[in-house]
Amino acid sequence: MAFVLPSQSAEAENYSSKAGSPDTSLFYTPDELYRMAESYGEAGRQAYIRARFTFDLIFPFVYGFFLAVCISWLGARVIRETSSLRILNLFPPFGMFFDFLENISTSMVMAQYPLPAPMAVRLASVFTMLKWILVGGSFALLFGLLISWVLVITKKERQ
Repeated sequence: MAFVLPSQSAEAENYSSKAGSPDTSLFYTPDELYRMAESYGEAGRQAYIRARFTFDLIFPFVYGFFLAVCISWLGARVIRETSSLRILNLFPPFGMFFDFLENISTSMVMAQYPLPAPMAVRLASVFTMLKWILVGGSFALLFGLLISWVLVITKKERQ
């Protein structure tokens, strides 16, 4: 990912004409997504779609697997086995799910532009927002579990 991500970011910057990208925004309106589609131009929209169904099929699995494994591992060491909090390791897979839905809906808008895609354009921003809430929440959870684990280890060493 360290080799692929910079080139993908550079390509996205190139075709987005500094209009931004839906998948890096927390929230956007349908009008803003249509403006992005317009500013990308035909070649930019095609590049956007191609990226969503190549690189952006793999990247969610990479971050999702990393987060799910780390949260599960730390959770097993910090959260009691009987606690309902043990299901927090589902945040990353749900984040991945909404990332994929975001990719599908934004790609539908890009593919149909200039024709409207009313359902896709409305759902896209909802999927994007849910993705970022779940992915951001996963990283916050990971950080919190890591701190808790360090505290548990420190407490055990003092005893």
